[in-house]
Amino acid sequence: MKIALTGANGFVGNALQKQFQDIVVIERNDDETMILKKLKDVDIVINLAGAPIIKRWSTPYKKVLIKSRIDTTKKLVKVLNQSQVSHFISTSAIGIYPDDIACDESCQLIADDFLGQLTTNWEKEALLCEKPTTILRFSVILGENGGALAQMLTPFRLGVGGIIGDGKMMTSWIDIEDLMRIYHFVIENRLTGIFNASSPTPVSNYTFTKALGKVLNRPTILPIPELALKTMYAEAASVLTGSKEIYPKALQNAGFSFKYPTIERSLEHLLDS
Repeated sequence: MKIALTGANGFVGNALQKQFQDIVVIERNDDETMILKKLKDVDIVINLAGAPIIKRWSTPYKKVLIKSRIDTTKKLVKVLNQSQVSHFISTSAIGIYPDDIACDESCQLIADDFLGQLTTNWEKEALLCEKPTTILRFSVILGENGGALAQMLTPFRLGVGGIIGDGKMMTSWIDIEDLMRIYHFVIENRLTGIFNASSPTPVSNYTFTKALGKVLNRPTILPIPELALKTMYAEAASVLTGSKEIYPKALQNAGFSFKYPTIERSLEHLLDS
């Protein structure tokens, strides 16, 4: 099985390259001719392309976010439709869902903000692919060597980590190992459609913070004011302060079983060394 990968240098891309033997990397600057050449004998394409979302969203950077997701996917799909590829797996995010509402894949409500619009348009481009297509909506990905957890570890290890605001916001998350298992499951079963790549047990920010402090054996007494995050990240602070309660009903209905279903088990697995 030969797999082509966009966004190969990112956290998830690096993890996937350790999972599969025969990987072809599609670079962001590859033109359509080069992409079609690289897709020769490729069975599956995994699309992870996209500039980092946790960064201050200036007007120019919003254009970068759009271009790196929408335009890149549009170009890729155009070439895919001319290829012999048998399965397309594209990325999205649970930011498509509104805050403060428990949602699984049957939820038709869309977040009324930049991230909701970005993910909606991103998925629309992916769904123009004429090949069997899967969309994985990523939640917060936990891994020691990258993603959101890696950014949290230094302040928490220094004893200055704490809840965000009142701690009531819901956090939907996925262990990086379970995410890799989801890719294997989707590929082996040739699943198509939209799936939430999220643990079945979202937790409040308070619960997440206390669990992380316990595993690291560090205090978590200093709250992080939402205003501080908004000052630092402006509109992008919504990624950190939004309340997403998301469930992976479609994956579970398909028979997928999570190895790390609870935040405690995930953090112990990742950090107990």
